[in-house]
Amino acid sequence: MDELNSKKAARATADLVAREANVSRVAVSRAFNPNASLKPEKRDRILQVARELNYTPDMAARSLVTRRSHLVGMIVPDVCSPWESQEIDALTTALQAEGFATLLFKAKADFSMDQTLLTYMRGFNPDSVIAFTENIAPDVLTGFLDRAVPIYVIYDDATEFSGKPASSIYDRLLVRQREGIEQAVALLQGYGARRVAYLGGKQQSLANNERERMITEILAERGMEPPIVVAGDYTYDTAYRATLDLFRVGDGADAIFAANDVGAFGAIDALRHDLGLSVPGDVKVVGFDDIPQAHWKSYNLTTVRIDLEDRVRALVRLILRRLKTPDADPMVETLGTRLVVRGTVG
Repeated sequence: MDELNSKKAARATADLVAREANVSRVAVSRAFNPNASLKPEKRDRILQVARELNYTPDMAARSLVTRRSHLVGMIVPDVCSPWESQEIDALTTALQAEGFATLLFKAKADFSMDQTLLTYMRGFNPDSVIAFTENIAPDVLTGFLDRAVPIYVIYDDATEFSGKPASSIYDRLLVRQREGIEQAVALLQGYGARRVAYLGGKQQSLANNERERMITEILAERGMEPPIVVAGDYTYDTAYRATLDLFRVGDGADAIFAANDVGAFGAIDALRHDLGLSVPGDVKVVGFDDIPQAHWKSYNLTTVRIDLEDRVRALVRLILRRLKTPDADPMVETLGTRLVVRGTVG
């Protein structure tokens, strides 16, 4: 066995990499930190030597010194729906560019979180935790964290959790839905819609509840009837069946405002293929989110857009600001919404 293989046989250390690359131990540490200042040629040399020696940093040991794990937890209600999957992908990519790895935890169908998983999360000592599901209260979540301050994605005025104000500190990404929904209602009214149905999402979702509250408020302000509330759960199949019931059992509607784009797709297909109605000629349809499939020619959906890139950048800013000033007061980033007009209204 030659000298290099002998060194690889034992567990390689940062000191060994430093000697082989003829650099300092600090330089080795900097080479594995994408945000650290280091000349590109030196970084490349150190990383090459590290690969030859099969060396990887001991993150557990590093976290004991720095009190940083470089891990970010994400609690999500779903991992396969179009909106959640694209957001997880974009956020993971952005966090990796900042030197973080991600831990993904899936909530139950009712948005609650298994206590065992919360205990498991604590064992990883994440630097930050992003809660995409509103029904895990900050006071519960922070009880399973060490120094991390959680970030909640909150819509409009839904700042209370399960009816109780939170006493724990948490940071917020606040999504203001009013502007986009107001634009959608104005467009529908301008094209003559009088009876508007709101095709909802999951009843436990505070985002859905705020969406319904907002459209009801805006319709009233514009002198229109309250929305016909149709129960949904954000899925295509439920939206499809609910739309059939709305027109075959109920009195129908001039327009359908869906709580998300996937629900809007189900409504459009039910209207066109089962009910023989034209979209937008007979019924106008508006979605929410503006997922990539919304612009597909089969749907060409008019929808309220949340800018995914802006949302991801805001979340990353909150993480970095909190790590820089861990004892700061609660931090807030705010995003708006806007209407994207396509072919399902007109």
